[in-house]
Amino acid sequence: MNSFKKYILSYLLVLLFILTSAYSEKITFSASSMSGTAGDSNGKTVLSGNAHILTETMEISADQIELSGKDYRIISASGNISGKNLETKMTFTCQSMSYDRETKVALLENAVHLVDTENDVTADAEIIEYSQNSNVAVMQIQVNLTQKDNKCTAAHAIYRKNEQMLEMSGNPNITQGTDTFRAQNITLNLETQEITLDGRVKGSVTTTPKEEKSPSEPVQTEPPAAEGSKEPENE
Repeated sequence: MNSFKKYILSYLLVLLFILTSAYSEKITFSASSMSGTAGDSNGKTVLSGNAHILTETMEISADQIELSGKDYRIISASGNISGKNLETKMTFTCQSMSYDRETKVALLENAVHLVDTENDVTADAEIIEYSQNSNVAVMQIQVNLTQKDNKCTAAHAIYRKNEQMLEMSGNPNITQGTDTFRAQNITLNLETQEITLDGRVKGSVTTTPKEEKSPSEPVQTEPPAAEGSKEPENE
């Protein structure tokens, strides 16, 4: 019987395990291989190779996923991570992450790419901490955010999804087409496009010149022939 179990694990290369935790949330996951004790909710379970995990609010795929803590409270992942928050419609990719199922806070690190599909907002940074309860993303290091005609860069930024507000600091810069804005702190309303600049404000805007009407050219007319004049006839 034991050999049969080993054969199933190695041949199918898929483990499907469902558990209900103290947080009243079902977790479903699969992988090429697993180590740890699946039935021990106080232990640690490691999923390796095409690892995939689905909770009621979060879906994650990665090279490796680890479940740890009491009732598998902490989900950690590494390597080619892609995920989606099923409630807020936020998608992301990164190289390492951890997610606390109790506080519903995700810490994404290393080449983070976050997309708010509902509002067409795209953000890149080295570190993004996202709270599912407050719908707030705190971004750090080489922050780049785009939305409509806005291209925003900063060392630190806070994106408030519900209010559609972006707060930036650390040499922040906003480019809107050919217009640029710089300051110590910048706040951008992503819905109204209103910008608030504070401290050492700099910028440049390009105005559209009015179209100048070109003067009408004089009409060329041939002078009238003098009375009595006649073209000589060819003999």
